[in-house]
Amino acid sequence: MVEFGKRLKERQIQEWKSYYINYKLMKKKVKQYTKQIQEGTLDLQYVLKEFSRILDNQIEKIVLFLLEQQGLLASRITKLNEQHVILLEHPDISEVCKLREAYRAVGQDLLKLLFFVEMNAIGLRKILKKFDKRFGYRFTDYYVTSRANHPYSQLQQVFKHVGIGAVVGALSHNLAGLEGQRGSYLSIYDHPASPSQDPVIDSIKAAVDRLTHSTNFLHFLGQHALIIQGELPSPAEDHVGDETYNFMSLLLNLANTFLYMVNTYIIVPTADTYSTSLGAAATVCGVVIGSMAVAQVFSSVYFSAWSNKSYFRPLVFSSVVLCLGNTLYAMAYDLNSISILLIGRLFCGLGSARAVNRRYISDCVPLKIRLQASAGFVSASALGMACGPALAGFLQTDFKVFNLTFDENTLPGWIMALAWLIYLVWLWISFKEPFRQTEENQVQQEASDGVVENESIENGLAQPLLLNAEDMQMDEDGDQECDVSEEASEESQRTASSIGSAYRLLTPSVKVQLLIYFMLKYAMEILLSESSVITTYYFSWSTRNVAIFLACLGLTVLPVNVIVGSYITNMFEDRQILLASEIMVCVGIILSFHVVIPYTVPQYVSSALITFIFAEVLEGVNLSLLSRVMSSRLAQGTYNGGLLSTEAGTLARVVADGTITLAGYLGESRLLNVTLIPSLVICIFSIIATLRTYNSLY
Repeated sequence: MVEFGKRLKERQIQEWKSYYINYKLMKKKVKQYTKQIQEGTLDLQYVLKEFSRILDNQIEKIVLFLLEQQGLLASRITKLNEQHVILLEHPDISEVCKLREAYRAVGQDLLKLLFFVEMNAIGLRKILKKFDKRFGYRFTDYYVTSRANHPYSQLQQVFKHVGIGAVVGALSHNLAGLEGQRGSYLSIYDHPASPSQDPVIDSIKAAVDRLTHSTNFLHFLGQHALIIQGELPSPAEDHVGDETYNFMSLLLNLANTFLYMVNTYIIVPTADTYSTSLGAAATVCGVVIGSMAVAQVFSSVYFSAWSNKSYFRPLVFSSVVLCLGNTLYAMAYDLNSISILLIGRLFCGLGSARAVNRRYISDCVPLKIRLQASAGFVSASALGMACGPALAGFLQTDFKVFNLTFDENTLPGWIMALAWLIYLVWLWISFKEPFRQTEENQVQQEASDGVVENESIENGLAQPLLLNAEDMQMDEDGDQECDVSEEASEESQRTASSIGSAYRLLTPSVKVQLLIYFMLKYAMEILLSESSVITTYYFSWSTRNVAIFLACLGLTVLPVNVIVGSYITNMFEDRQILLASEIMVCVGIILSFHVVIPYTVPQYVSSALITFIFAEVLEGVNLSLLSRVMSSRLAQGTYNGGLLSTEAGTLARVVADGTITLAGYLGESRLLNVTLIPSLVICIFSIIATLRTYNSLY
């Protein structure tokens, strides 16, 4: 694994090397200041001002060079435009082709400039994170507040590439104009959504989008999966993906995700009536629903570890356990045992293979379609969440076969047991275990990577603008200078080997994002799990009405993500959307309280929609930020970032379902307000935590 300092030097465009951020100098300054503060020879205020001055000089050097290069590109485009005007008066096909290639050459040089900007932007982010780690996160707050929001900010020139958009627009307009020479008269201004006719423009636009964190629906949806990876692939990694990829195996993983979410939510509309039919209180539905999440806390760990060796065997085990768990859940009615009911749900939780599904997409799907696969993972989850309650609404029947009862309470168990049995047969026939590299092969592959990367630099468009996660976004402890004396230890480069070691890699920003994830999952679980009890108590809703209500909530997921991913994230920064969504979730929770008598359906439904929709928005943005601020050492291994987020969300569901059951002892009349109080407190606390770390979220 090559560290950032060395990789930065290797990837520099040689004729521009004096204009890059001096990362080695900055890192040495951080080390020097740390030592001097410990010795008492310097105070922190002096260090903040001195390091700010040094960083200002570095940024100024980058920005002035950036503006100079933009001017040169603009001058070249101006001269080419003059030739373009002549060609409009005297068309010549051969000259048009030459002019098009000249414009493309400008585009390739613009790609080099974008690569330069992005390398420096990553360097700036890393040195800020390093300083934060050494000095308690005071520097980022001070520096970003005083520089980034200033009207003459040079920092924004680097992170927002001010001016490059005009060059991109000029290139796009003129290349589109040359298409008009061949009979196409479309204007990019009349048809802004029309696809580009030139691959150079497509590459430039993709690079600009990455640099500004611009997004679209597919990208935004894919971020929900929290499959941590580099912003751009390395060629070798894509090659490995092609070798291990099998479409049917990916489809089976997505089907597993869909069925598991159906399995989770199909019992929600009837969990309270099932509990009362077995002699328990209606609010025991919290324990019935939450027992699956309790088991998932443990199953996520062993499935994550198991996926290091195999994908097929964990999926087989998952299917068998889920088939058994659902059978026990269904038989609990005839056995008249609440214990069997809970054991069945525990077995279902022990069969949660979502860690395997995530890991398969991360490790075995080629990078060119990994975003689509991640979006498919999230879509399958959302569809399962909607289909579960909807399916429960159609199971309003009651009959017996061989003394086994089939009604609205037991049919969800029988249906899911049959579904998992069919899935198991399909899995056994169609799944292909991916090829796994041996250590020797990996060494050979790494050696070839260097050749490929060096060739890629010369090939212009073939070269990624960003390095992969291991190269460019390694945690600060893994940074290494070119001098051997400062090389990081091998231990600092390894993936986390335990929950404790993974936790130690979490920075305050990451901890806040995990807190937000916990909060939104808690609020959503409270809303969904107690919906049957609340609506029955206040509105006398039938099981079918509850099922329709929950299905409608689930169906809002994809439309909301379309709006947010395609429009909102292109208008506002992620951290702005994050904070606004937290506030709206808080508003939804406040509106849900039963204060005014009588408690009405419009109040409940509208407050539920506000809470649920903005929690969904919050989840996407939260996971997007989490993937950016989390150490790349958590991108792989058993205790990875995906596992940590899964555990945080699962723990939130466990606590929420336990809260419902405990609050039930106070009576159904107090259940709503008692369960909403913790949601409100956690939400307010997460908003405060977000404000405290706001300037480090970029």
